[in-house]
Amino acid sequence: MGIAPLVDIVFLLLLFFAITYHFDIASGVQINLPKMTKTISSDNDENSITLIIDKSAQIYLEGKKIDIKTLQERLQGYVKEKGLIYLVLQADKDVSHGNVVQIMDLAKSAGVYSIIIAARWKAEGLQ
Repeated sequence: MGIAPLVDIVFLLLLFFAITYHFDIASGVQINLPKMTKTISSDNDENSITLIIDKSAQIYLEGKKIDIKTLQERLQGYVKEKGLIYLVLQADKDVSHGNVVQIMDLAKSAGVYSIIIAARWKAEGLQ
């Protein structure tokens, strides 16, 4: 009895975990996050929700497209349901600053506790 069956099982487990790994990115939404030089660690919390603004200023809340008119009431529903919530804001770097500020203001008025702005880490500095 050799080590070959053990190696086969290890490779199968590795393949299984690689295929079933869950990424926390909404499928089909392409965004280009702004770059930053320092990393900030954040814990995945069950009280956090993700809001994405793509290049064409379309809004996605938890991976589902939503218009700005219903965004505030949906956020208020999350606040009532979960209590203190943290909004992870992933805005494309080409979205206008005004759109991002409008969404942040709307979230704060809906009762969102904290807004975390997502960025992509780049070790060699900003470009």
